[in-house]
Amino acid sequence: MKLTLVSENAIHLEPTPGPLIIEAANDEQNFSPFHMLAGSLAYCSFSVMYTWAETVGLSADDLSLDVSWTFADDPHRVGTYDVRFNWPSLPEGRISAAKRVVEMCTIHATLHHPPTITVEGTTEGSAEHAQADGVETAR
Repeated sequence: MKLTLVSENAIHLEPTPGPLIIEAANDEQNFSPFHMLAGSLAYCSFSVMYTWAETVGLSADDLSLDVSWTFADDPHRVGTYDVRFNWPSLPEGRISAAKRVVEMCTIHATLHHPPTITVEGTTEGSAEHAQADGVETAR
């Protein structure tokens, strides 16, 4: 699988042999948390589409996905995702079914029904961890 960072707010996912490869369009581009989240949506969508294709006897070897996003404010966050797939060998009559399959992706469902997020912190053991790492602490 290859994930290409197309821009600061877009990625492209396509099947390739071997492990996941992440590459940028240029040397100045960095892999951001937003790319990671969109990559999760793309990979999950691809996975359910690929499984569906195998089940109904279609080839998904030429399936690729593009995910882009825009931001919203108050609070600053991703406001929209646009998921587009290109599947040249998909019969025209199956496009609507393929769109419904994408909605079965767990990441898609999670973004539609956000989970509860809890944040906790601790300072317990910080001195012990620092000493184990060779950092001296004031006493």
